[in-house]
Amino acid sequence: MEVPIFSLSTRPDLSIQQWASQDGKRRITVTPSVLGRATQHDKDVLIYVTSQLTAAVDRKLPDANYRTVRFMAYDFFKTTGRGTSGAEYRALKLSLRRLHGTTITTNISTGGMQIDEGFGLIDSWRTIASHDRPGTMIAVEITLSIWLFSAIRSFEVFTLHKDYFRLRKPIERRLYELARKHCGRQATARIGLELLRQKAGSKASPKEFRRMVRDVMIADSLPEYRLLLSQSDIVTIYTKDHRKLARALSGHLTNRVPIVVSPTK
Repeated sequence: MEVPIFSLSTRPDLSIQQWASQDGKRRITVTPSVLGRATQHDKDVLIYVTSQLTAAVDRKLPDANYRTVRFMAYDFFKTTGRGTSGAEYRALKLSLRRLHGTTITTNISTGGMQIDEGFGLIDSWRTIASHDRPGTMIAVEITLSIWLFSAIRSFEVFTLHKDYFRLRKPIERRLYELARKHCGRQATARIGLELLRQKAGSKASPKEFRRMVRDVMIADSLPEYRLLLSQSDIVTIYTKDHRKLARALSGHLTNRVPIVVSPTK
């Protein structure tokens, strides 16, 4: 979640995304196809497939040993809060093409494996349609990349709140992911606005990104977490779990360290 692989743009993003950790030891380059880089909404496909594989691993099912996953298109649409019109089926097929065409080069280890070469997010895909309804699809088959499959098999994944799919703006989804990553089981976490912009993969100017974060903060639209942007451009992430926050507040008071709680709506 920390690495900005997916584009936040709603238009085809043909730019090459490069990211490096602050210590310079981890790096990743994301190269788009002619269709553009895979988007934040394309990621829904990978999230859905990851949940299927993770459940199979938990239950020790044979399906957990295979990188190829088959699912019903209708089930995917319902789970991710989408409609079932012909436009949705066409959009799904375009997502599959972008996911397949987006290439990653990285030295980040996953599942005990370090890969320093280019590979796609998915190795292949195919859809199965009915002769009676050629414009739609019944099922989808995806073969995940070894890199992503290794991460799932090693449980290097985070659970997401069910309301994640209700977030329509790419920036909202990305900020939730980073809040989930940095706050996690903690009650609070802090990050500088510029570092947050880099991790979000936003191409907006610092001024525009500040406005975007402020809009999300005012709307209080993120599941589980609340944002507070200070005048010194420090973003504080708070859990919406009042009990967890109260325990953290109690601990801070005991240690005589002040904590600021953002107002509820």
